[in-house]
Amino acid sequence: LDVQLTNNNGTLLTSVYHKPAAEPCITPFTSDHPRHVFSNIIKTSIERATRYSSTFEAFNYERRYIKLMLLYNDYPSTFIENEFHKYFSEYISKSPFLPLINDEQKYFLMRKHILGRPTPRQSQVALSAALADIDNDPLDDDEKQQPNPDPKQSEENISTINEKFFTHFTYEKRFKTCKRDMHQVYNHAFKDTPAMYTKLIVGNRIRRQTQNELIRKRPNKNLLQNTTTIKSKSNNSNRKQFK
Repeated sequence: LDVQLTNNNGTLLTSVYHKPAAEPCITPFTSDHPRHVFSNIIKTSIERATRYSSTFEAFNYERRYIKLMLLYNDYPSTFIENEFHKYFSEYISKSPFLPLINDEQKYFLMRKHILGRPTPRQSQVALSAALADIDNDPLDDDEKQQPNPDPKQSEENISTINEKFFTHFTYEKRFKTCKRDMHQVYNHAFKDTPAMYTKLIVGNRIRRQTQNELIRKRPNKNLLQNTTTIKSKSNNSNRKQFK
């Protein structure tokens, strides 16, 4: 859906398609996200441009579009250049005044190399298909005759899982050193104790948007049920007396 096909005198050319009404809005650089999120945005945009651009001219146009989009969302120019250089480290020109790839032949070699690698989605589908084939294959006679696994080995596997302690925190820029600080506190508090054999793994979660914080997706059941009002007998008797 995001590929534009162009017929140039019988030759089909591909490029990245942008909706006319679409605005160049992505995750702002000033938002509270880990640093790798911004790097992945640039990497994904460049890789999509390389995969979809069948000509060197279309790639250069998309490269300029990506840079303008990043600058529009407050990405520093030095950060953009560093991420571009990191991605094209094998093909980049040494001169800073030349384009990142100043030769059409280099671009096609790079594109061929990138197209030869599977995308994350393709890798996930291939892995799911392989696991499905393993689950659906019938067992051989040798596999059926194999004895049950040793319960001690299963207990050892469970114990290795228990030797890891996972904890997460909501990421904010002010908590940039939180991982390092938590490791230091853990090592200081449990030094020379059996807890040191447990590996501490600290992860982070992206903070939810304000819209999700203020809006309840699942209201209370009382709000979803229709309330029926039942008239009391006392009210009916009072009405008869007035008559």
